[in-house]
Amino acid sequence: MIHLLSTRFANRFAPRLLVLSVDLAVTLFAFVCAWMLRFNFTVDPANWHNFHLVALLVSRFLLFILIRPFQGIIRHTGVEDAQLITQAVTFSSLLAGFGSYALSRFLAESWLYIPASILAIEYFISMVLLIGIRFGIKYLYYKLLDSPRGDYQDVLIYGAGDLGTRTKDMLQRDRRQRYRILGFIDDNPTKTGKTVRGVKVYSPLEVAAVFLHAPRKPQVILAIATLQGQRRHEISGFLQQYQLSSTIVPSAQDWMNGKSSQRKGPEISVEDLLGRPTIRLDSTAVDDLLRNQTILVTGAAGSIGSELVRQLLNHEPARIILVDQAESALYDLIFRLRRLPNHIGADAILTPQVADVTDADRMQQLFQQYLPQFVFHAAAYKHVPLMEEHPYEAVKVNVLGTKIVANLALAFKVKKFVLVSTDKAVNPTNVMGATKRLAEMYLQSLNDLSQASFTGSSTRFITTRFGNVLGSSGSVVPIFKQQIEAGGPVTVTHPDIIRYFMTIPEACQLVLEAAAMGQGNEVFVFDMGQPVRIADLARQMIHLSGYRVNQDIALEFTGLRPGEKLYEELLNSTESTLPTHHPKILIARLQTPDAYQLQQAISQLEQALQYVDNTLLVSILKEAIPEYVSHNSPYVALDRNAQRSLSK
Repeated sequence: MIHLLSTRFANRFAPRLLVLSVDLAVTLFAFVCAWMLRFNFTVDPANWHNFHLVALLVSRFLLFILIRPFQGIIRHTGVEDAQLITQAVTFSSLLAGFGSYALSRFLAESWLYIPASILAIEYFISMVLLIGIRFGIKYLYYKLLDSPRGDYQDVLIYGAGDLGTRTKDMLQRDRRQRYRILGFIDDNPTKTGKTVRGVKVYSPLEVAAVFLHAPRKPQVILAIATLQGQRRHEISGFLQQYQLSSTIVPSAQDWMNGKSSQRKGPEISVEDLLGRPTIRLDSTAVDDLLRNQTILVTGAAGSIGSELVRQLLNHEPARIILVDQAESALYDLIFRLRRLPNHIGADAILTPQVADVTDADRMQQLFQQYLPQFVFHAAAYKHVPLMEEHPYEAVKVNVLGTKIVANLALAFKVKKFVLVSTDKAVNPTNVMGATKRLAEMYLQSLNDLSQASFTGSSTRFITTRFGNVLGSSGSVVPIFKQQIEAGGPVTVTHPDIIRYFMTIPEACQLVLEAAAMGQGNEVFVFDMGQPVRIADLARQMIHLSGYRVNQDIALEFTGLRPGEKLYEELLNSTESTLPTHHPKILIARLQTPDAYQLQQAISQLEQALQYVDNTLLVSILKEAIPEYVSHNSPYVALDRNAQRSLSK
């Protein structure tokens, strides 16, 4: 037991006692040097008084025990340790000086007073030695530790602020990887050309000229505390010119776990990929419209539907009926919504219902039970290649499902029915787009019907049409993320394919704003800026993830998929737009379809579903929608046959 205690004492206190002993030895050495300097190196025993040295050593010992600068780990010596040494040396010198002066006056013995000149000289010698020895040992420690290891990793740190300097220190302390800091990059002209912690600060143009054309590319570490989307775009574009790999400063936990060289670029935000500012809408009108109302949302567990429900909760409705046939996804959504801090009372508002919009009896039961005042119809099949292979399902859900829900809205006198449509309904080239266009046309016919006096209903049918939704299920962003995480390749169908993009919250804002401002028979579209080239989006995501295109992650082109076209529009050649009170929201002016022909086409589709004949279903769609021309699809033959018939 005694041996164990003595061992623990030695392990815990021996290094500290050693450091304290060295510090006191430095004081002794500094005092002797000060005494010799004071008397011009003339050794005269008459000038030497042991009391002076003892008084200083006692004062230094007492203040060192009180302030404890000897507790610091020498190899981690920093500014804080230097501050502790300064405090201990300063106060101990003052204590020795004033103490010896008071004692000499009290005992009337002048030799007891330590000359101020000796104290001053000793003070500066001790300060230099005590701090210098620590930093010297630290330097030698890291120098010796670095010597047996392999090659350096050249590094440039983007950002010469506090985070950048801390990053430099952490890199130099990393024992698993050897780094050579080439410089800081900063576009602040007050910093460029100067040095920070002994490392030069370069402007982006200077660093490009000095380092970025070298055959061995340095690694760039982003060390900017608040890196916003637009600024990230600018830095990404600059680095992408030189095919540079970049990483974000890892968390403290990652440093501790040795992941400093493994964590890649910043978590990609879908807002950063838009290439335009995020659209924000004023929700005052939506608040007034939906407060204390009963709302039914179809497709509530999907990407759009679930975000729509989240936003609806902010407008204090009386009840939200969440309709979806996907039971697991619906359960997960309810579970997540209940955990939101702003929606603790959501249980009283949310009513999940597992149901299929193509089941007319089940949907009628829901309308009878809850009598919704607003319906947001987001249930649809949206995957273009899959629906090209399954026209039966696309027609059944997108056309007949919409018909069932819309007819019930009319019968139960719903105030407003809002359809979530797509830009693929414009000049459709695939089955999915054609079925969504037919759904739009059917709502137009119901608007005319609801305005007729004999219906007794004033339901207003509104359509929202927008482009690809970043981050939704099936969109390119999560697919690209998965491919990048798997090490590639990232696959794009065609180098020239372009798309309009918006975020899920933007899409849902449009849907809600359309409900507020719509008076019936409108198709609302967003001004989404310039379309984005998908190949450029893929390159940007690879780079933002910290990789180099076609070096770390391959980019491959696989060819257009069935039904896919190079570009999409929000309006066709026969449509125009009207402005609204918001500059980013437009109303499309559509041609009114012939109601009789439309009803006849949908009746034919219902009959054709009984035969499960995909070719027959698509031919009926093409007859009802003259602008529907298939691309890269087995149904191209139907267009050729139609052209031959016309030519005859």
